[in-house]
Amino acid sequence: MRRVACLLLLAGLVACERTPVTLHAPDQLPESLADWGLMHADGSYLSLHESVHPYALNTPLFSDYALKLRTIWLPEGKQAAFREHGPLDFPVGTIISKTFFYEKAPDFGPNRFAVLKTGSAALPESDPGLDLERYVLLETRLLVRYDDGWKAIPYVWNRAQDSAQLAIAGDVIDIEHVTDSTTDAFTYLVPDVNQCSGCHVVDHSSKRLQPIGPSAWQLNRNGVAASVAHNQLQAWAAAGWLADLPEALPAGIDWTDPAHSLEQRARAYLDSNCAHCHNDKGAADTSALDLTIDAVAGRQSGICKPPVAVGRGSGDRPYDIFPGHPEKSILLYRMQETAPEIAMPELGRSTVHTEAVTLIGEWIASLDEMC
Repeated sequence: MRRVACLLLLAGLVACERTPVTLHAPDQLPESLADWGLMHADGSYLSLHESVHPYALNTPLFSDYALKLRTIWLPEGKQAAFREHGPLDFPVGTIISKTFFYEKAPDFGPNRFAVLKTGSAALPESDPGLDLERYVLLETRLLVRYDDGWKAIPYVWNRAQDSAQLAIAGDVIDIEHVTDSTTDAFTYLVPDVNQCSGCHVVDHSSKRLQPIGPSAWQLNRNGVAASVAHNQLQAWAAAGWLADLPEALPAGIDWTDPAHSLEQRARAYLDSNCAHCHNDKGAADTSALDLTIDAVAGRQSGICKPPVAVGRGSGDRPYDIFPGHPEKSILLYRMQETAPEIAMPELGRSTVHTEAVTLIGEWIASLDEMC
């Protein structure tokens, strides 16, 4: 299932070679995702170029229950550098991709975009890719590091599942979530290029985009392919893709794993889904709310903190986090809402993440501080 380029020789034979990954200039972006050479889909299967490395995160960002195939490509001979906090330091020329997809419901078809409301997908260990008889592709977002910084580039897949086209203005897709007992319709939003900065500009004073997922604590876990079936960070270092890896690594916390404490799981989820804005340099720094995973617990992290200029967003609750009272906490109220002027995060979801609401509610209920 590999993409090849074939040349007809004088002898009547066909010689084939793998299409290389191509880094395109920021002012010459191709209309087709295929021109990057990162992946290939033929309507029945999506495969990755052999130099593209899939990876997984411990606690991924919620995106309307969409499943995600994440990959990274580094220029030959280049390495990322380890950072304990924030994303790894990737070299110029790095291409990070994130492909959003769903598992098809039994009655998925040309006239009904019905998908299963699931939370994970098993990828083959030998040749990571996607069986398009089982899954449907929505979009692939690229984050490319150029000399002057990172650039976000969105592509949207066609219904034939054999091509993804540049979508600078974003897109909307009407979808039905199907479970054993319910069917819920919603509109999936592909962000435009400007909206990408809503999450990826973590330091609003610099206005520069950066990756938010591939940080040390997120990557400190087993990978999704045979080549990284053991710890991803250690595998990347052994392969020469990552420099300066220390022996002691930040704890990798999976928000769904009960082996971690309730607080660890809650803080990991809030970091992944909220801290790109709610940090001391983020777009929401005026809220005085820091939801990074290593923020000092207390008023700074929302406990007993009154709201700051949120209007309807407070829901008449007195504190961002009211210990022992999830029903009186602004944070949980905004997680349960889908109205654009109330919902948090502001971008990236049109539905409520029910399992996360349960987790954060249980965590708030377990807190015993007095306000």
